[in-house]
Amino acid sequence: MTQTTVHRPRRAWLAILLLAPFLTLAAPVARADTLDNITKAGVLKVAVPEDYPPFGSVGPDLKPQGYDIDTAALLAKSMNVKLELVPVNSANRIPYLQTNKVDLVISSLGKTPEREKVIDFSTPYAPYYQGVFGPADIKVSGPADLTGKTVGATRGALEEIALTQMAPNATIKRFEDNNATISAFLSGQVQLIAAGNIVAAAILAKNPPRRPEPKFVIKNSPCFVGMNKNEPRLQQKVDAAIAQAKQDGTLNAMSKKWFSAPLPADL
Repeated sequence: MTQTTVHRPRRAWLAILLLAPFLTLAAPVARADTLDNITKAGVLKVAVPEDYPPFGSVGPDLKPQGYDIDTAALLAKSMNVKLELVPVNSANRIPYLQTNKVDLVISSLGKTPEREKVIDFSTPYAPYYQGVFGPADIKVSGPADLTGKTVGATRGALEEIALTQMAPNATIKRFEDNNATISAFLSGQVQLIAAGNIVAAAILAKNPPRRPEPKFVIKNSPCFVGMNKNEPRLQQKVDAAIAQAKQDGTLNAMSKKWFSAPLPADL
């Protein structure tokens, strides 16, 4: 009697243990779909910069403005939902996404192997590159054309390091910060300037007598919309909206507005 009573529970537990893996596999896994959540809420929450013009800053009317702000509005319109802007900085923009404080990150976000391990990216939506810029009357189309030219660059910046290797015959005058490099260009101390396209855009915004036009790209690092891993429907929706904006000229108009230059053909 005792033996039977003891063995039956053991057999029952053994059966449960043997069946458990199959029961787990058979059970459907419920997973939230971000695009469905956005549609149901009627709101798209986007992480944007507020201190990085011309991508994102606070305007004179104390409202957010910039290329990334316009891109967020474009995507919200494509989804037919309201837009909620969430200001972020470089350090917290990806954590905000991973903790679902936002649905997307549109914050001059570059793609790196490390970031690709934790989030997914859209197709590129904004130009971001280091290049050589100068007045229209100086004919330069590549590193070889810099022989005998003077180029201002910020010491230790990516463009300064790369240009040193690319153009060994150029005369590179190095300055301690961006402001000094910009001043050297505007005052004529150097003929050309090596900088990021946003630096060139900031100079152009002041409408100076010496206007820096793009000559050639040193390093291309476009911006992408960031989203959580494994959201294929959301990614498809975002990519389609970006493709449409490229095709109909919306992104080109935004590039001219905020960067004072047309959208690069190879973006």
